[in-house]
Amino acid sequence: MSAHTIIDNAPIGSIVAWSDGTPQPPARFRKKLAAWQTNNSRGRLIRKQGGRDIGNVSLSACFTLHETDYGAGGVVAVRVHRTFSLKSKLHFAIVERPAVGSIRVFDRAGDDAELVQLATNEPDATEWLTRHGYPHAVLEEVTANEISADTIEGRTAA
Repeated sequence: MSAHTIIDNAPIGSIVAWSDGTPQPPARFRKKLAAWQTNNSRGRLIRKQGGRDIGNVSLSACFTLHETDYGAGGVVAVRVHRTFSLKSKLHFAIVERPAVGSIRVFDRAGDDAELVQLATNEPDATEWLTRHGYPHAVLEEVTANEISADTIEGRTAA
């Protein structure tokens, strides 16, 4: 799939994999493996942005994936996000869609909202919010209509 397909079809909260099509090097080649993992990994779709103009610069549509967190003792020190434009030459696949009934927690309302948590249900989402101060958070349920529309239109997880 292309980046266009992710923008058009993947619901926020989906697990998306990306690849450059090259084979994975053996584990003993640590530097080559690390370089390969940059272009061959997966993450949770947390944001989609349409194309926009800023002054004289025109930016194409893009999407952002949450790849991983680094930290210890329950404290996240570094959060790794990857943003891909529609011009990306990588191949993408929707690995997993969010479950029906799960709750998306966005940091704010509007087009610039970013997914900060995907909870299994509303009590879990509100409990998570009490521990992670997002004063303008917005909760959104994943509906059966959203998932069934993808199936009816032939867009199923790869």
